[in-house]
Amino acid sequence: MGQGEFDLIRRIAAKVSPRQETRLGIGDDCALVQIPQGHELAITVDTMVEGTHFLKGTNPRHLGHKLLAVNLSDLAAMGAEPLWCTLALTLPDLDPIWIEAFLEGFFNLAKSHHIEVIGGDTTQGPRAMTVQALGKIPIGEALRRSHAKVGDLIYISGPLGGAGLGLRMRQNLTTIQDKAAIDALECPTPRTALGQALRGIAHACIDISDGLLADLGHILNSSEVGATIDIEAIPLLTSVRSYCAATGDMEFPLTSGDDYELCFTVPSDQRGRVDSLLKQHQLEGRVIGEIVKNKGLHVLQGGRPLLLKGKGYEHFKNSTT
Repeated sequence: MGQGEFDLIRRIAAKVSPRQETRLGIGDDCALVQIPQGHELAITVDTMVEGTHFLKGTNPRHLGHKLLAVNLSDLAAMGAEPLWCTLALTLPDLDPIWIEAFLEGFFNLAKSHHIEVIGGDTTQGPRAMTVQALGKIPIGEALRRSHAKVGDLIYISGPLGGAGLGLRMRQNLTTIQDKAAIDALECPTPRTALGQALRGIAHACIDISDGLLADLGHILNSSEVGATIDIEAIPLLTSVRSYCAATGDMEFPLTSGDDYELCFTVPSDQRGRVDSLLKQHQLEGRVIGEIVKNKGLHVLQGGRPLLLKGKGYEHFKNSTT
């Protein structure tokens, strides 16, 4: 990308807020970091591609926010405290207005979570962006998908289906209009503080990116257990309730994905403690079900089994190879 590439790198570097654990940040072939004693490193990476993960013309400020937020959500699901990230940008051109807005959204979220960008890459091509995020967890305290226990209560940290409705609004597939749904789609809030607070309380945890059915299913498969959930217990935006009522698609909040709320299991005797945590963090989470011995996910509506059709989002599910 010629001299413009180095200008972009300098603009990124100028926005970085260094952390004391960083030995060497942007400016060399590799970054050097020091892991705090008594901790292990949690590492995650996510890519967003135009046309797959976001629509062409999406507000670049929102893209910058969401790109980092989806990685922070992964760290939250493990109970990790965010420390560093790398940023790789593939752009069709160096539009200064687009880039400045993107970086504003990205670094506003980075600074609010005390994250330092320590490296990355820039290249020219179809618009795609990748972040690798790194966080610390006290040794042995990471939340896992594989530790759910029979009798655990199943919680979600907030409303589901908002992002899915926001996408339908952007695609002009519904007449419903709701700013909260657009915000859920384009500016999700990673539950990092809650994730860290759940260390030592939750048995299992995952963030909801591909839909509740798919992501809770990962916990059940990894833990070799089953679950029963009550669809009527799931918190929803008023607009999502309206959409479900208008379309008759009651599964929509279970499968639409991109919510980035946490789904976690806790022993029943910790219910009061978790409810207090949710209130402390001003979250609308609640119990939606229970872990059971018999494998499989059973969804109830009005006390009766609901026959499910959808499974959630899956990459390459339509691939012929």
